[in-house]
Amino acid sequence: MIEAAQNALRLPDLRRKILFTIFILIIYQFVSHVSVPGVDRELIRDLFENDEGGLLSVLNLLSGGAVRNFSVIANGVYPYITASIILQLLIPIIPRLEAIAREPGGQDKINQYTYYLAIPMAMLQAFGQINLFQSQIQGGDLIPGFGDDFLVTASVVLTMTAGTMFAIWLGELITEQGIGNGISIIIFAGIVARAPSSLASLLETRFVFNLVSFVALTLITVLVIVYINEGVRRIPVQYGKRVRGRRVYGGQSTHIPLRVNQAGMIPLIFAQSIITFPGIIAQFLPDGSVTNWIIDNLSSPNGFWYWTIYFFMVVGFTYFYTDVMMQNQNLAENLQKNGGFIPGIRPGRRTQDYIQLIVRRITLVGALFLGFVAILPGLMQIIISIVYGSAAATNFSANPANVIGPSGLIIVVGVVIDTMRQLEAQLMMRNYGSFLR
Repeated sequence: MIEAAQNALRLPDLRRKILFTIFILIIYQFVSHVSVPGVDRELIRDLFENDEGGLLSVLNLLSGGAVRNFSVIANGVYPYITASIILQLLIPIIPRLEAIAREPGGQDKINQYTYYLAIPMAMLQAFGQINLFQSQIQGGDLIPGFGDDFLVTASVVLTMTAGTMFAIWLGELITEQGIGNGISIIIFAGIVARAPSSLASLLETRFVFNLVSFVALTLITVLVIVYINEGVRRIPVQYGKRVRGRRVYGGQSTHIPLRVNQAGMIPLIFAQSIITFPGIIAQFLPDGSVTNWIIDNLSSPNGFWYWTIYFFMVVGFTYFYTDVMMQNQNLAENLQKNGGFIPGIRPGRRTQDYIQLIVRRITLVGALFLGFVAILPGLMQIIISIVYGSAAATNFSANPANVIGPSGLIIVVGVVIDTMRQLEAQLMMRNYGSFLR
């Protein structure tokens, strides 16, 4: 990896791509400190001091600190990701979208629809995020006039929507003129930029224990993530021979690589969004035993029930999202169209059932892996409570597993691996080019 980076810096065109990517990331970090006009920064600071591990802290971690600053890009690129997930789920449901996706150039049109859908999603998320903050504030207005004055409300929502689209545009610039997938690198940069300050907060208490725990937990988790993410099940495929004139085509053998973790970190984002939703709704309901139980157990990542429900939700969403992805790929149909077949399995429906059976078996490993990665902060809370008492375990900033976070680690490792692969592919292409000349 280090040798590939050094070789890339020696080549002028690759060096320009790397420097351009770094330049765009600097611009993104600069904009993340530009606050929404009219926001009360003192109320936000007090809100985060009292949040201690709630939804706001999680959102701030994934945004690289933009939420804590209530920046114009506080939504980040997540409306685009949400729009992309929605379209992926709708493609097998809506026949027209499925027909467009199968047409030549159909994927470009789907990407265009994703950009269009990202705009209302950004507006909705901006409005919801401000109301979420306001619901946590006792006495005072986050943005004076928001919700009452139409011009103030419209200007704030449009400003945050424009910030989201600007962040998406920066990501596209990286994809076109830099190295790696721009949207993923934007998220990666936000997580990494926030890590040093989170680590500094962690080491303010229990320095030796927290430092050793953080290093050991990070190394072990990264190794497991790499091992699982790179794990594939290869299904052999044979292509039949075709005779055209005096020539024989096909007949070669290949395989279909099925990843153990095909869903990535998407199930974690789904589960995190849904598990905190009842706690937010319960704050507006009258007091009662059920309401109080929801607020106590689901409003913040603490306690047995929160982590148990979170674990099973991650496992369930992993199966659901993987099934949707496999339906969108239509592997059995594409194999049959190209004259391919799995030895011993009939083409068509039998092949589809066979692939689905294999996918669900290996997804069990991927789902359990994501589930255990998701509850790492909860497992670390148990260890801290055993060593230092239950009161110390409730401190979000003093938990070594929350410096980067489970989903953050999966994103960081995945982006690094994908970017290095693209870098190595660029180097290999240039080596072959010099060989041919």
